Amino acid sequence: MEANDLTMRLFKRINGWMLVRSARESSIFVAPKCFTVSDTIRVTKRFTFDMAHALYGYDGPCKNIHGHTYHLAVTVAGVINIQEGHPELGLVVDFSELKEITRQIILSEFDHALVLKNDAPYSRDGFLPEHFEKVLLVPFQPSCENLLMHFHRLLMEALPARVRLVALRLDETPTSYAEWRMEDQR
Repeated sequence: MEANDLTMRLFKRINGWMLVRSARESSIFVAPKCFTVSDTIRVTKRFTFDMAHALYGYDGPCKNIHGHTYHLAVTVAGVINIQEGHPELGLVVDFSELKEITRQIILSEFDHALVLKNDAPYSRDGFLPEHFEKVLLVPFQPSCENLLMHFHRLLMEALPARVRLVALRLDETPTSYAEWRMEDQR
């Protein structure tokens, strides 16, 4: 049953729980008193990966090749699936689906990779890609902020339509991170 097809009516309140009957089906869904079928829920999955980069032209130590253990938090929002018999009953999205999408489009490419700006002099001579297995040349400065926005674009194209990306956080160090939130966008 699609979320926009839900025509539900209160069936009975018992001890703070409500039984809701679908107008289209005979199934009964038991929900907490504060729950409504249109409540939006945020779901977050966290990932860890190791990556090296260099910030070409930067005036500081990060101009040198160095690495980090990154932590990426992907937050999506949607409504809970209430379709009886559906394998994702009670879920906004299966955590394993979110994990697989992120693994395919981000982790498989960036984990244990060296990421460099494609027009930096050390990127053009071909030495690094020839001698190292995972060198990614990107059209942007591979800062935490730009990596986060690149991941945002990748996820927006890959996530299922039933959820929307509402937040991303990329921790570069234990005390430094970049964050994108839908509510900050105009």
